Amino acid sequence: MLRKSDMHGYQDHSRQHIIDNPASGLFLEMGLGKTVSTLTAIDELIFELLSVKKVLIIAPLKVAQNTWSKEITKWEHLRHLTISKVLGPEKKRKEALKQDADIYIINRENVVWLVNYYGGSYFPFEMLVIDELSSFKSPKSQRFKALRMVRPKIDRVVGLTGTPAPNGLIDLWSQVYLLDQGERLEKNVTQYRTKYFTPGRSNGHVVFNYKLNKGSEEIIHEKISDICISMKTEDYLELPPVLSRMEEIALDDKTMESYLEFEKEQVLSFVDGDVITADNKAALSNKLLQYANGALYSENGPEGCNKYSNKNYHVVHEAKLDRLEEIIDTANGQSVLIFYQFQSDLDRIMKRLKPYKPVILKTAKDEDDWNDGKIPVLLTHSKSAGHGLNLQDGGSIVAWFGIPWSLEEYQQANKRLHRQGQNNTVIIHHLIVPGTYDEDVLKSLQSKDQTQDYLMVALNARAKKYITEQNKTEFKNGKII
Repeated sequence: MLRKSDMHGYQDHSRQHIIDNPASGLFLEMGLGKTVSTLTAIDELIFELLSVKKVLIIAPLKVAQNTWSKEITKWEHLRHLTISKVLGPEKKRKEALKQDADIYIINRENVVWLVNYYGGSYFPFEMLVIDELSSFKSPKSQRFKALRMVRPKIDRVVGLTGTPAPNGLIDLWSQVYLLDQGERLEKNVTQYRTKYFTPGRSNGHVVFNYKLNKGSEEIIHEKISDICISMKTEDYLELPPVLSRMEEIALDDKTMESYLEFEKEQVLSFVDGDVITADNKAALSNKLLQYANGALYSENGPEGCNKYSNKNYHVVHEAKLDRLEEIIDTANGQSVLIFYQFQSDLDRIMKRLKPYKPVILKTAKDEDDWNDGKIPVLLTHSKSAGHGLNLQDGGSIVAWFGIPWSLEEYQQANKRLHRQGQNNTVIIHHLIVPGTYDEDVLKSLQSKDQTQDYLMVALNARAKKYITEQNKTEFKNGKII
């Protein structure tokens, strides 16, 4: 069992930042121990400083179920903390709230229910921890509106995320508002947009994007730098390298011509009489990504797919499946983690890779079996595996059958393997069909990454004053960002 003295200097800095700032944001990349840092701060605030009695943690479901309670069992100085998990059916959630505990954990889907349960005028938690703060980035979401209503009743708020600006700085307002109630980035999102952005493309009623005004980026960074700290993994951990491989998969001429025709005309006809149409650009981009992966959903259900009567999609090619099987073969017995995007992808991958005994990640046992080396091929949707899973012990090879538009989803999924405890070079295969929407998704992710990376670098962690002489060696090969 680990002891408090085993915490690293950067973890102790995060702990102290939480204690020193009633509103604190920890923008820390995966593997930097924000869970133990936060729990240690909670322990001190409850039992040493006597400033907090009850803490609420809001987290993604899988994280709420396992991650926080598992972390407590790893550390000797935390094992006395008691947790009540406000999960499951409503009856169980109500029973969990009535239990006497130090920490109450609820999944983010039930935030609105929780606020309504207490009636909005009362909220019994002195401290709130939002694990994956970026999931509250939309000011229009019901979960944000619910928390905004009770935020004045909470003395301390901690926001944790590794991806604070997955789509640019426009995402920051609601996250920072939950920390400081609008003190730094204006009282409402309209004022924030007006002050720092210029409206971009619109349809006359709805603005689809906003462009940063000159100098706004630096001003925003400076305004939140006192309560938000940022640390990047490469500056603090000696992790094995990552090899990112673009597996360009060429389609045969006829299949590619059909793709280009569909892209141009937005209509695709099949020999069985089924016709697939895309009514707008959003629908078209989704259909084109399906096409690049090898299967197109029919609007007429299974009846429209005579050749595949038990499925509601048309198979248009198997080029990605062929390359995926080659990756499994050349792994020489090493386990491979596969991220898929559509149910049709999953169906076809499971069928093609049946000889390799693939497993779909569903339960905590699947996670344990993977880490124990019992699963040669593990499949999961990148959205469901984005947070809270520790898969670094089971393998070091990733294959993206299809890539998501979300930078947060993409980065978090890759960090399931490339994190502390990984001993091997992590190889990430991207299955890309040149000349298709696959390339547009990659370009979009790269553009978003530049904005977020600058934010992470710009927020000075100011860790030097917290580093004692004995742990300065942890930083000598890194840098303070």
